[in-house]
Formats: sequence, C-alpha cells, structure tokens
Amino acid sequence: MENKITKSLVIIGGGPAGLAAAVAAAENGLPAEDILILERDGRLGGILNQCIHNGFGLHTFKEELTGPEYAARFEERAKALHIPYKLGAMVLSISPEKVVTAVSREDGLFTVEAGAVILAMGCRERSRGALNIPGFRPAGVFSAGTAQRLVNMEGYMPGREVVILGSGDIGLIMARRMTLEGAHVKCVAELLPYSGGLKRNIVQCLHDYDIPLLLSHTVVDIHGRERLEGATLAEVGPDRKPVPGSEKYIPCDTLLLSVGLLPENELSEGAEVTLDRVTGGPAVNESLETNVPGIFACGNVLHVHDLVDYVSEEAARAGRAAAKYVRGGTPKSARVVKLTGRDGVRYTVPQTVRPAAMGESVVVRFRVANPYYGKYLSCYVDGERISHRKKQIMAPGEMESFTLTREALGESAQEVVFCVEEE
Repeated sequence: MENKITKSLVIIGGGPAGLAAAVAAAENGLPAEDILILERDGRLGGILNQCIHNGFGLHTFKEELTGPEYAARFEERAKALHIPYKLGAMVLSISPEKVVTAVSREDGLFTVEAGAVILAMGCRERSRGALNIPGFRPAGVFSAGTAQRLVNMEGYMPGREVVILGSGDIGLIMARRMTLEGAHVKCVAELLPYSGGLKRNIVQCLHDYDIPLLLSHTVVDIHGRERLEGATLAEVGPDRKPVPGSEKYIPCDTLLLSVGLLPENELSEGAEVTLDRVTGGPAVNESLETNVPGIFACGNVLHVHDLVDYVSEEAARAGRAAAKYVRGGTPKSARVVKLTGRDGVRYTVPQTVRPAAMGESVVVRFRVANPYYGKYLSCYVDGERISHRKKQIMAPGEMESFTLTREALGESAQEVVFCVEEE
C-alpha cells in the first residue's frame, strides 16, 4: 500500500542548495518537523563530497574549506535543527499541485503532499553523445565529474596518459588532480577562443603545472576499440568547425570531457514549470518562485554557478521565501517588472520582480556572452540608465551581480535591461 506523508515544505536534493534552503526555512519560522529533504544519494552533501580541493567558503565562512568540509558545516546545522531527511530516495515526479512521488528501499513507493516545494536537484554533465565525436566507444572516455568521483571517492585511477576536452572548472581541477596522482596530462583543449573556467583555476591548475591549454581546438576523432589509444585534435575556425590540415594525433589512454553542465530539470517540466531557454533552469521571480505557485528553485538546477557560496546565499533566499509562502505571507502584486539581458548579457536570474514583494532590494545574477576588457556594465529602467560601471574584465566563466533596489523601480517601471557598452 502506498505511503502518504504531509509536509509544509519538501526540498528535492540534499546538496549545498537543499541544505542551505532547509536551514533558512527552519530559521525563519517554519517548524523543522514540517520540512523534509529528499536525497537520492546515500549521504547528504551532493557533489561537494567529491570536491576534495580547497577554495570553498571564502564568502560564506571567511575561510578556505574543502568541498566536504563546506558541506559538513551545513549538514551539521541541519541536523542541529532536527530537520528530517530521507537518503536513497529517488523522486519520480512532482505534480503542479505539489504532490511529490518518490521511492526508496526503506519506504518503498511513497507520496508527500507539500505546502511548498524547493527544487534543488543540481546539474549534470554533458555527455560524449552531445558532441558527435566520431570513433568507437572504447574504455577510457569519462566525463570529468565521473573521473573526479572515481579518484576522490572510489579510489580508482582512470588512466595515466590524459587528454582533457573542455576548460570548465571541473576540467581544470581534474587536470591538476590527475597530475598530482601521477598521471601525465598532455593538454587541455578548448573549443572556444577563451577558457570557460575561473581565472584562479587556470593559473593554479594549468600554469602551475605547465599543462598546455589549447584554445580554439577540439577532438575530431577517437582511436581504439577496446581501450582508448589516442585522440586526434584539430584547430577550429571562427565558425567552430575544424580547420583542414590542422589535425594532430595525441597518444593517450584517457579522455576526460568537461564540456558543460545542464540543470537537472526533468522533474521541473513534469510539474509544468516554465524553463528559461538560455539557462535551462526555471524562470523565477524575486523570491525564486517559479510560474507554479509554491514551487521554488535554487542552486545549479536554476542556473549553473561558479561559486558554491553563491549557491548557499541564493538557496537561503529560496528557503526564507518558501517559509513565508507556507505561512501565507506572500503579498499579492499587480505589477510585475521584466528583467532581460542584451548586447553581451546572456540572461538574468531572476527573470521578473514584483516590487511589492521584493523588500528593499534584490540581487540579480547573470553571465556575459564573451570576454570583455575595459567595458561598461549598464542597467536601464524603462530606457533610462541608472547604473554605468566600468569593469576591467568580464568573462563568461564568472558570474556578475547587480543589486537592484525597489526605489530604482519607482511606481511604474515595467522593464529592466542589463547590457555591456563601449563607453
């Protein structure tokens, strides 16, 4: 017989976003016993459990922590508040009426009728299948995240002669990690003419270990049937197509793919949540609430972050908003202001704000489309420029933020636009 549970708030995902949201909800008036975290893994902490490098927590805790240490801080706070959670619980569906259906070994199939739901499922890596690389499917081709888990949590070494495709942060970090474990990382190839990772990771993970970064390069062929024997790289032109005659064969037994992250939003779609075509995550308002009342989103399921500190900050906002919603405290607002990016700004999160519900201000986060040097980041409200800041550098790998005040929106604003300008 199917088990039925009733909770005021259900949080899907027990990673850094889910834990921070749960803690914030409990600390903002929602009884801990009315909260439930559902986590499909066997432990809380999410992806941070395999991120054993440091660099986490500089904003949140003002000290440098490893991924597991950062996750443990929030896990301890959640347990101190006695927030219930279920591990090994796979969520199968979420209905627009906020009925969550899940299954676990201990409980079998069960449903949770929720007053509010927070989506905190994180993101996943793009696979080789999304790249259309020709060749067989030999052993030795891994996503960078899978290799990271094998090395850091399972104790397995994927290979010894390594080529990495993609210069996102995971790829850069794994270049260093594989080197420290004794592997020879021959190069990191990047399709774009710039790296998609943080500047500090380029320096600390590649430059410090003399690992070549080949910009405007990609893998055009994979060699080997049973085990990877090598990869052919080629330079790409402005159209991102291989340049004939530029091919170079590199012997290797391991190819790591770090070619982008995708928010995990299959459950969101089932709940009839509207997704943003650029971020791949839900479109949300200032409270991080989706188009479905009572369903909120935060963390990498909303948009891919560069720092986990920002994930925790954003998730806490979702937790507070969800607690307020459950208590019936969300004010109605007739005026909705649209936020958009153009001329170099790819998207904004949130996509809309309700002045009556936003408090004194709201932090807007976004990414630029290309690297920009010495350009201006501008904000317009109904065509009137309210901010014009010169930035020495803006890069797609690092999120930008802007604090939008309710005062700036006045009594009648309808649209806010962020853009990159020459002067």
